[in-house]
Amino acid sequence: MSLERDTGYAEPDTPTSNLVEVRVAAEPAQLAVMRAVIGDLAMRADFDVDSIADLRLAVDEACSSLVRLAAPSASLVCRFHIHEGGLSVTAEVISDDAFGPRKDTFSWRVLSALADSVSTSVQSDAGSDGSHLVRIELTKGRTAHE
Repeated sequence: MSLERDTGYAEPDTPTSNLVEVRVAAEPAQLAVMRAVIGDLAMRADFDVDSIADLRLAVDEACSSLVRLAAPSASLVCRFHIHEGGLSVTAEVISDDAFGPRKDTFSWRVLSALADSVSTSVQSDAGSDGSHLVRIELTKGRTAHE
């Protein structure tokens, strides 16, 4: 497992101090690491208890979908970005599958219900062996406290 901060990966005009990158083997046993990281980050970002639970489950669903698609010996990489309005998560794996996660599954419906926005993309020819970079991105806004 690798936990990195300030990796230089950032969206334009985004301070990298608000970015955490975690890299683990793309195996089901490693999903607990991603749940723990998002839970801790959401708590520190002052999300309410229900939103923290939603984020843990959303990250678990996204990462589970990617682990099922991962090429042998692939890594699962998650980038967690804390911003003014909430949290954004980008999860990705190298896959032999050119189609990415299916959007007609119960898992995708759960993921879509838990996050404010969810998208997926596949970058073809991510490696010289014809593999693909499969990515799921999700965002969750912070609930205003009254």
